[in-house]
Amino acid sequence: MKGLLYLVILGLICCTNGKISEGELKQYLNDVYEKEASDQCYKTAVAQFDFETDVRNKKKEELTTNLTLEQAAWEKSVWTKYFKDVVPEEYEDPTIRRELKFLKVLGSAALEPKKLEKLNEVNNRMTEIYSTGKICPYKNHKCDLTKDGLTLEPGIENIMSASKDYDELVYAWTKWRDATGAKMKDLYKTYVELSNEEARANNFSDKGEYWRFAYEDPQFIDNVDAIWKEVEPLYNELHKYVGNKLKDRYGDKLDMKDGLLPAHVFGNMWAQSWEHLRDLVEPFPKAGQMDVDAQMKKQGYTVLEMFKKSDEFYQSLGLYSMEMCYNESAGAMIRKPTDGREVLCHASAWDFCDKKTFRLKMCTDVTFEDFRTIHHEMGHVQYYLQYKHLPYSFRHGANPAFHEAVGDTMALSVSTPAHLKKIKLLTNFEESYESDINTLMNMALEKISFLPFGLLIDKWRWDVFSGAVQPEKWNSHWWHYRMKYQKVKPPVERSDTKDFDPGAKYHIPGDSQYIAYFVAHILQFQFYKSLCIEAKQYDPHNRAVPLHRCDFYNSVEAGNKLKAGLSLGSSKHWSETLEIMTGSKSVTAQPLLEYFEPLYKFLKAENEKLSPKITVNMSTMIIEKFGPNNTRVLFSRKTEIHTDQKM
Repeated sequence: MKGLLYLVILGLICCTNGKISEGELKQYLNDVYEKEASDQCYKTAVAQFDFETDVRNKKKEELTTNLTLEQAAWEKSVWTKYFKDVVPEEYEDPTIRRELKFLKVLGSAALEPKKLEKLNEVNNRMTEIYSTGKICPYKNHKCDLTKDGLTLEPGIENIMSASKDYDELVYAWTKWRDATGAKMKDLYKTYVELSNEEARANNFSDKGEYWRFAYEDPQFIDNVDAIWKEVEPLYNELHKYVGNKLKDRYGDKLDMKDGLLPAHVFGNMWAQSWEHLRDLVEPFPKAGQMDVDAQMKKQGYTVLEMFKKSDEFYQSLGLYSMEMCYNESAGAMIRKPTDGREVLCHASAWDFCDKKTFRLKMCTDVTFEDFRTIHHEMGHVQYYLQYKHLPYSFRHGANPAFHEAVGDTMALSVSTPAHLKKIKLLTNFEESYESDINTLMNMALEKISFLPFGLLIDKWRWDVFSGAVQPEKWNSHWWHYRMKYQKVKPPVERSDTKDFDPGAKYHIPGDSQYIAYFVAHILQFQFYKSLCIEAKQYDPHNRAVPLHRCDFYNSVEAGNKLKAGLSLGSSKHWSETLEIMTGSKSVTAQPLLEYFEPLYKFLKAENEKLSPKITVNMSTMIIEKFGPNNTRVLFSRKTEIHTDQKM
């Protein structure tokens, strides 16, 4: 009743004066909008979480859709009356001005109800196709999918990561794309049309420009391109080194005359992470092994223990306990259910907008890879906790990349031999130049291999949203970017008519931005270096102990530095937050390059020794392959859900 009365009063003020007074607006935002927005968000988030943990349940899907529409109707009503035509610059209070800047952007609720319902339906259908996709085993092509079909996790991913059979890898790679992307191309056309309508209703030219709004940087595309140019030489050396090792494994099956490597041989469905090639490419096999998986198995680690270890790491920095987010009795899902439910396994962290309910959703395996993923996801939850005191409009990361970088910064520290020794997951290991190069190689197989993929996904989508590439060329344009940036090619012929390979990557059907992961992979090294200096574990002027050896575990000073930035949420421009956390107001790749400097020198020296198995003029090859017509032409708040780049 109180909320309705406020709406009536403010409506009269708007009609009488043409502008809500600053005092009345502040009172409305604090007393009414805050509670109603949080309540609407909570209901929708609960329904969405329940649906994603039971995606075949039509009642849950229907409830999610209805609550999403209800929330959208409320948002549109408030926006139309109070935020649509407001001019933030007319208010003196900088906090009010910043709130209004965000509140003027309505998001998907700006769509007409029937179109919004259609967009939700399309998103749910694409998510269902992806999350329920199955393929038959390699040696049983005509299996009964309901009984013997392999899901992505763990079945297909295990094949991609462990098999050394070239033909089996081709089979799994191709069939996954047949089971997912190929089935959603028409749905994606509808999604693009409605997403662009949503963007235009919010005064953006297309969905790509709408997404980039969150970065508050008019030169954002140019800036990420410049960062890529900084790190590309390191990626090229890694690509060349790994390519020569793969050639040794697969021989004549690997055709590299064009300088490209087939996308299915990297141990990962999308060639975005090369971690599972560690044994093949490790520079100094006799320098000591970091087989953390074996130690976890030997010590009888459980899924729950992995979450507790991660929580303890954060608490050692003086940060909040996060026990609530992985508590299964409180609704968290940290293992794949065995009760027959189909779930969306993609790891994610959830803020339910009520300042007390936070959950993780993950189909966890007892592996070091998942141990690091847990630290990533708990980084999101820690961020939620640090800014939960802020107004609803500011309960976001400084920009989307900040949210992705926090947990990965923790994982950099956790992955050091020094830390693994402290938590007894590494024994009989001596640090040396050789072991350092091995450690850096392992990290590069995860971090550096990812960079071009993290860049190209949204570059492709920006082109799709802007109309620079039409649907009949979507798939070939996808491969244009994969060749240009990742320097990988499809292992079998692909078609623009029957194939839609982007749809085989979760974030495409999941309507989830991806460029944040690219920027986060740069930011995390800035954060890491700053926290290492604060913890007195690294001296940038002396560098007697290299950056990559730093472990800031147990440093309350580092935790305080982190809190100072995270507690601001999005209440300040990200450059101000970055300055507090690192001393710099701009994103730079220099800490990353400093971290990997010893490996870069090693790779260059080794590649110069090897006979040139990969030689090509990449720009010429791409133009010949695709021609000049395919060259690049240069929000609604439901809940905070953050997903990791593992899938």
